Amino acid sequence: MFRGHGPGRGPLRMFQGQKPEVKDKKSTIKRLWGYLGIYKFSLLIVFLLVLMAGAREMLTPWFISIAIDKYIIPGKFNGLFFLIIAMAGVFLAAAGAGWLQQYLMITISQKSLRNLRNDLFSHIQTLDLKYYDKHTHGELMSRFTNDIENISNVVAQVITQFLTGIISITGVLIMMYLMNLWLAIITSCTVPFIFVITRLIGKRTGESFREQQKLLGQINGQIEETVTGMKVVRLFHKEEETAGTLNKTNQHLKKVAIRALVFAGAMGPVMNLLNNLRYAIIAAAGGVLGVQGLVSIGTIAAFLNYTRQFGRPVAEMAQLYNSILSALAGAERVFEVIDRKPEVTTTPGSKVVTDIKGKVVFNNVHFSYTGGVPVLKNVHLAAHPGQTIALVGPTGAGKTTIVNLLTRFYDIQDGEILIDDVNIRDYRLESLRQSLGLVLQDTFLFLGTVVENIRYGNLSASDDEVIEAAKASRADHFIRHLPDGYMTILSEDGQNLSQGQRQLVTIARAILANPSILILDEATSNVDTRTEKLIQDGMLHLMQGRTSFVIAHRLSTIRNADMILVLKDGEIIERGNHRELLAQKGFYAQLHANHFETEL
Repeated sequence: MFRGHGPGRGPLRMFQGQKPEVKDKKSTIKRLWGYLGIYKFSLLIVFLLVLMAGAREMLTPWFISIAIDKYIIPGKFNGLFFLIIAMAGVFLAAAGAGWLQQYLMITISQKSLRNLRNDLFSHIQTLDLKYYDKHTHGELMSRFTNDIENISNVVAQVITQFLTGIISITGVLIMMYLMNLWLAIITSCTVPFIFVITRLIGKRTGESFREQQKLLGQINGQIEETVTGMKVVRLFHKEEETAGTLNKTNQHLKKVAIRALVFAGAMGPVMNLLNNLRYAIIAAAGGVLGVQGLVSIGTIAAFLNYTRQFGRPVAEMAQLYNSILSALAGAERVFEVIDRKPEVTTTPGSKVVTDIKGKVVFNNVHFSYTGGVPVLKNVHLAAHPGQTIALVGPTGAGKTTIVNLLTRFYDIQDGEILIDDVNIRDYRLESLRQSLGLVLQDTFLFLGTVVENIRYGNLSASDDEVIEAAKASRADHFIRHLPDGYMTILSEDGQNLSQGQRQLVTIARAILANPSILILDEATSNVDTRTEKLIQDGMLHLMQGRTSFVIAHRLSTIRNADMILVLKDGEIIERGNHRELLAQKGFYAQLHANHFETEL
């Protein structure tokens, strides 16, 4: 894609992303529920199964109390056997319910996360190039990996554990109050302290987890860009500097992660301390009441078990709170991308492009990538159907920006761009781009077969049409000499092909797309003379009958253009064909005289 003049990228790029805004936790939970709520019936079954599994927690101490008071102390061991059978039945039913609710919850979570990933992936394809200019690929990948993985862990496990904890605490308190009011009140008095401490520790933990997720995205971005630009890194001997940049971010991540884990780790010991204190208090209070004959030995034993059971889910829920905070931090980052509104959009009432003739007009176009830094100033140009327009000028003159605006990768700030006398904003965006064909200097091929990469230009094309496009682009000959011909699997970005071969495949793809307007952005600048001739033959076939915009470094590719526009500092300073511009003895003639091919 055309990168334009956005922020620089590369393996040593320092990250410019701002710390993500902390959203309302309730709002984030509500949005996550929007993905889970689709499966309400399955969640209801899970809830009922959690109740069944929780029944064991509530009934076990009660069984123990009955066993002690009614069978063990009186010495009636015959009835004890039937009580043990009843307890075994409860345990088996609870175990089956636990397995089934876990299976259902995993299924629900994976379906929900599939929908979330689909929404995220679909949305990032609608975002403007400006967004990609400001965010590294690694930062975006972190949303799909680290952040969604955190959400996955919570949805798949924590929700059921949280429900189990709530049901266990509620059930245990009910059983306590039914068995002995005073011991139940003593136990309940510790609950506010637990939630106050959980909130205090959780607040600091949540802040640290959010910063940790942000830094993980930055490290992913640095690694991805370094691996992609490894040749450049080694060529300029920047291994140490690159490692130093990563180490700096990694050191920051280490400090933040330690802080987050220390706060999260403190929750367990604090909860254990409170649980042990509560256990000791219940034991002492139960002993006093037992001596006075106000409570039975079985009830004291049951309460000690209930105290342990009450403390365990409370401690687990405190730990789960940390996991939930981490997941919410990831969810905030995911929703931050989904909430990003594209600036370049289809306007209401726009029309579908049906039969583009190819007339292109720029009227007084002004544009800047960043405020106050103009890239194009007062640009006027007109291309008639079938004409070839060449754009030449020094680096940064605005050549690529013109085609970026024609494709609406960016929108202009002032002026208008017309195709067939209709403002391009009045065309449906996807329909407009389907009428444009691009062959770029930086080729991109997908992991897959040669035929699949060519067919990307027209997914409904037959195999014969694909082969005809390859013949027209002069790619058929080398394709047939590949190990599996058209079914040869290309590696990532077609690295098992030469640069020229990759370019011929992209030209075949453009031929198959059959666009009305063609854009060739320095398509022959990275190949040898022989391959250039093949590419030029393919391009000439592609350009026949189409309005074409050509950006080129080499004079041979634009010599026969109908109109050459010479740009400098964002303005068109000269225009005419090759002969006319040489006769003017202006900037173009100067470039030509000073070894045109290396200066443009």
